[in-house]
Amino acid sequence: MNDMKSERSNDNGAITEDVVRYVAKLSRLSFSDEDVAKYKKQIGEILGYITQLNEVDTADTQPTSHVLPSMKNVFREDLVKTSLSPDKALSNAPDKQGDFFRVPRVI
Repeated sequence: MNDMKSERSNDNGAITEDVVRYVAKLSRLSFSDEDVAKYKKQIGEILGYITQLNEVDTADTQPTSHVLPSMKNVFREDLVKTSLSPDKALSNAPDKQGDFFRVPRVI
């Protein structure tokens, strides 16, 4: 893995066009030279933002599930309501059999 990293990145750790082509090949994507240059720039910017985030001191930060501490999950009361009749539920079905949707068999 270290050999691949040294072959595929600059001395400053920036993404090279070889890395973009390698990831595209793994993803079975084909990019033009213009696409490779565009994605190289975009991936470099993303990694720059990550580097910036890694510099932030988060030692005293409590984990949260929401950005705002005042936010809470709001649940409505569960009420029993009448549901659709089978005829109404199946009224737009392309194919039905009795009270059921008919779909191709999947094995």
